[in-house]
Amino acid sequence: MNRIKQKLSEDKKILSIYFTAGYPKLDDTVQIIQDLEKSGVDLIEIGLPFSDPLADGPTIQESSTAALKNGMHTELLFEQIKDIRKSVSIPLILMGYFNPVLQYGVEKFCQKCEEIGIDGLILPDLPLDVYQEEYEALFKKHRLINVFLITPQTSDERIKAIDDASEGFIYMVSSASTTGAKSGFGEEQSSYFQRISNMQLKNPQIVGFGISNAETFNQATEKTKGAIIGSAFIKHLTENGVDSIGGFVSQIR
Repeated sequence: MNRIKQKLSEDKKILSIYFTAGYPKLDDTVQIIQDLEKSGVDLIEIGLPFSDPLADGPTIQESSTAALKNGMHTELLFEQIKDIRKSVSIPLILMGYFNPVLQYGVEKFCQKCEEIGIDGLILPDLPLDVYQEEYEALFKKHRLINVFLITPQTSDERIKAIDDASEGFIYMVSSASTTGAKSGFGEEQSSYFQRISNMQLKNPQIVGFGISNAETFNQATEKTKGAIIGSAFIKHLTENGVDSIGGFVSQIR
């Protein structure tokens, strides 16, 4: 069974952490992954830095720019994590924009992911219909789960189509804004969480954007399977380097 599906089947709320590969330092990637698993994180999203990350807030944008300046690129990331399954067993997802995947070669990229032990991809700018028509068979051939995003503006009809096309979880964006930590969720988010819960989708939902501490993690997971923390963790890395990752995670739950 795919590691993502296996993790989702556990009777617990999922804590997923996002970080940008090659940040703060070029060679920090493997240690960050290993330390996150040791700290009890359930799932890790490894960000592929991109020069024009439109959906990301300033914190992730800055980490992406710094990682590119450090020299991070797709081939180097694959080289860095080629032996990651010797030390890490939790699900790993690569998240980024579709252009670098296209440049690398989609089939070659998927093949490399399977060889390394990557479990899924999150490519926010890959449309559902294009994925289904051109890439779904390729992803499935290489045992990769493609994770789709929904927002408060996504129609029920489209959400149902995404649910039908999904095999792991649905990435539930908490708001229409870019990524970034928030102090809490308001009425708009609460009603959105309730609306999605009422739809009784077949795939569990994991909430991203705006989760930064125990309070927002608990709010986000009240009606969902889990939550993703990105910007707050990257701020921690900016301020502390790769030290005390365990301390950051322990404050969340």
